[in-house]
Amino acid sequence: MTKQYRTEKDSMGELKVPAEALYAAQTQRAINNFPISGLALPPAFIKTVALIKKNAAKVNMDLGVLDQQKGEAIVTAAQQIIDGQHQDQFPIDVFQTGSGTSTNMNVNEVLAHIASEIAGENVGANDHVNMGQSSNDVIPTAIHVSAALECQKTLLPGLIHLAETIEKKAASVDNVTKTGRTHLMDAMPIRMSQELGAWALQIRNGIDRIESALVRVYKLALGGTAVGTGINADPQFAAKFSQALSTETGLPFQPNDSFFESLSAQDAMVELSGQMKVIAVSLMKIANDLRWMNSGPLAGLGEIELTALQPGSSIMPGKVNPVIPEATAMVATQVIGNDATITVAGQAGTFQLNVMLPVIAYNILQSIEILGNVSTVLADKAISTFEVREDNLQQALSKNPILVTALNPIIGYELAAKVAKSAYKQGRPIVDVAEEMTDLTREELEKLLEPSHLTKGGISQ
Repeated sequence: MTKQYRTEKDSMGELKVPAEALYAAQTQRAINNFPISGLALPPAFIKTVALIKKNAAKVNMDLGVLDQQKGEAIVTAAQQIIDGQHQDQFPIDVFQTGSGTSTNMNVNEVLAHIASEIAGENVGANDHVNMGQSSNDVIPTAIHVSAALECQKTLLPGLIHLAETIEKKAASVDNVTKTGRTHLMDAMPIRMSQELGAWALQIRNGIDRIESALVRVYKLALGGTAVGTGINADPQFAAKFSQALSTETGLPFQPNDSFFESLSAQDAMVELSGQMKVIAVSLMKIANDLRWMNSGPLAGLGEIELTALQPGSSIMPGKVNPVIPEATAMVATQVIGNDATITVAGQAGTFQLNVMLPVIAYNILQSIEILGNVSTVLADKAISTFEVREDNLQQALSKNPILVTALNPIIGYELAAKVAKSAYKQGRPIVDVAEEMTDLTREELEKLLEPSHLTKGGISQ
């Protein structure tokens, strides 16, 4: 069957567009110009642009500069996009014009097409849907709003759930004492709850970092239009738009203190990405600890046993791998890589406009999504379900020569070192060797060298 086309035109002339397409000439030009990656901006971003158009139309109607019938039709059309309809109408590649003009016009054209059908009269993509706006303030606004919404929807709930899950697990293993390790070498004992408590604080600090960064993410560019001066926008437009958006979303959006900063810089996204990088580093540490603790089960540490979720090898029967920590580590790696992209893109503000906005949008939203999702998966499929191998823990503790550290204040470092070396060489429990090499009684030594006692700190006496 031969594909049908219709002819559309813009300021550059006529162009054939698929007959069934809701977009028009400018979108088609972008499709033709950027056959690069096959990666489109995510639905969350497109829905946010539609959300901006919806509230802009409401404000312009309220200000009396947009015809009521046309405005209501734009609002209805935008709501369809927000609700997830017509997602196949936004195919433009991420790697496009740096301002994101192609995507802004893509949304403008689709909304104009739908709104024209609803209103029964012509609704213009530029004159009506884009009224009081420019791609140069719409796209930075969409980046901020979509990032804020997705942080509240996915990232923060995932991190909060992970922190709570770790804290709950820590409480359940508070009575478990294990060998501490520094440099991957045996060190003084700790309670497993102390180890997990450190993880939980890392995540809690990450939550604080995100919430702190969001304060600047809530400040919006819309109202700055082309270069930050607000040309062709009503002086009340920016404030009224932010208020309308805040009412709809429940988030404290407001116009930025300087629209020139909003258009020319993406510092808020660089900051947010940087804070996600810190969280990624935290997750990498937690994932690696879990992998080490689960290693074996015979030739590794074997401190815990992660839940078996799938066969681990296509050739070695019975092998089970730590798949959730591995997936977590890969997410962390991706987020760190995304941060490098966002950092470089963030400095691409030349005079009054940053020209790497689409790639910032793509990477920031991917980081938010995968970081939030993997936090939930890590909590539910690894942290909450692992079992402690008490047998292995106790065996290692009883022969740990480093326990002799507790005797330093009593017998001195030099003698303690001799006891430790002798115990290690003989492969005997430290209490047995210390009884032979010191004047301390067995009862005194057992009290001084009790691993759980040593986790409380202080000076032995």
